Amino acid sequence: MVRNPTTMLSMARHALGLRVAVPLDALRWFIANTPPSKKAPQDVTITPRPPAIGLGATIDLMGTTVRANAAIRVEQIEVSDTQFKVTLRLSDVTMKVLGESQTPVAGLIKSGALDLSKPGNLAKFMPRRPAVLVEAHDDIIVLDLMQNPKFASNERVRAILGTLTPVVNVSGLSTEGDFLILQLRASPFGLPRALNAARALAAG
Repeated sequence: MVRNPTTMLSMARHALGLRVAVPLDALRWFIANTPPSKKAPQDVTITPRPPAIGLGATIDLMGTTVRANAAIRVEQIEVSDTQFKVTLRLSDVTMKVLGESQTPVAGLIKSGALDLSKPGNLAKFMPRRPAVLVEAHDDIIVLDLMQNPKFASNERVRAILGTLTPVVNVSGLSTEGDFLILQLRASPFGLPRALNAARALAAG
């Protein structure tokens, strides 16, 4: 905000249209200041590619160090107290092997045998497929965080979602300029359900 004093004005303008504008610099700062983990992606980059967001990272892919990049567009978001499903469309996927790795994965990437235009098909057959990956085909990947046992068993998170989502929900996510834009959808008809969920949350 110090470097870009107009940030607050932009955020306020978006708020008038039921949009939450998150500066990408805030995400970059968060990633840069998150304690490192051996399994976490390294050297993460975030760039706006409206309406998609460009992500790059150095990852360990089955014992092979790879620099991966992709443009990710959020096609659909479905959030309630029973599901947290996000449909993603991936494009411009690239992978480059770092170092002198001689693994089978390195050979496939270097030879160009992997069809990176359809990353969903690759994810579908990945070993130890994570539970949150509920669907993958062509350039589409569908994630449902509620399939993560720790997330799904968190009663407080489910109660908060049950309170908020009937009234205010996220209908879309995109980039505009150097902002990540969350488009909200308000529905006063869900107020009774939200009040019941709020009473249950307070009682618990």
